[in-house]
Amino acid sequence: MATSRVRTRRVLPGLGPTLGFTLLYISLIVLIPLGALVWQTSELGWQEFVAVVGSPRVLAAYRLSFGSALAAATVNALLGLLVAWVLVRYRFPGRSLADALVDLPFALPTAVAGITLTALLARNGWIGRHLEPLGIQVAYTPLGITIALIFIGLPFVVRSVQPVLQDLDVELEEAAATLGASRWQTFRRVLLPAVLPAVLTGYALAFARGVGEYGSVVFISGNMPMKTEIAPLLIVTRLEQYEHAAATAIALVMLLASLLLLLAINALQGWTRRQAA
Repeated sequence: MATSRVRTRRVLPGLGPTLGFTLLYISLIVLIPLGALVWQTSELGWQEFVAVVGSPRVLAAYRLSFGSALAAATVNALLGLLVAWVLVRYRFPGRSLADALVDLPFALPTAVAGITLTALLARNGWIGRHLEPLGIQVAYTPLGITIALIFIGLPFVVRSVQPVLQDLDVELEEAAATLGASRWQTFRRVLLPAVLPAVLTGYALAFARGVGEYGSVVFISGNMPMKTEIAPLLIVTRLEQYEHAAATAIALVMLLASLLLLLAINALQGWTRRQAA
């Protein structure tokens, strides 16, 4: 007896067309530009490449860009978790406004953010004038760069952690408290395993945004070579001097270093998920 096969009508086409479109889209948006970056860099010989990316000025820019991005992402991971916790677990006047303000760095042009932070934190700024007598200088220092990256990176952590906390049942915390767990034990053994993958996701996104950030940093950094010059600014400088191969060489090293760090973070994220399962 022959059996009839019932074909289910799907909204989207099958695997073949969707996979083909996905690969085509990724190639056009990601792979081809990255291939052009490698091709442009290949115009340099190996010795020229090492001379460009290994110069003291470029190495100082790398240290500043990656160090500031890592520091800002770490601060955002801690503060973003706290902000997300307050927005999810508590009800207070102005909560909706505070929730909307979290997304302000997304909507605000980065140049405007840089100019505003510089005006606030400069020696004669509203905040900087009070820090100056204490011997604290923020604008035109690596500290100012880190603060700018904290500002633009906070939403990534908050928006990554917030949905996880909303789905997390409060009864788990109550059950832990009933069994005699302290607040720290409840956080470490119940809450942290559940939210840690989301925190790491936000951390990776904030770090990636910070490494390539230009607009909000270029104003507050002061752009002093060997001191407060970030790698993206150095790339722009090389392009303005028509040294395109040198610019792409600097960018290629940034790309590879960022990729390795993001892969390490993703591996750690996968490990935490397996541990929590």
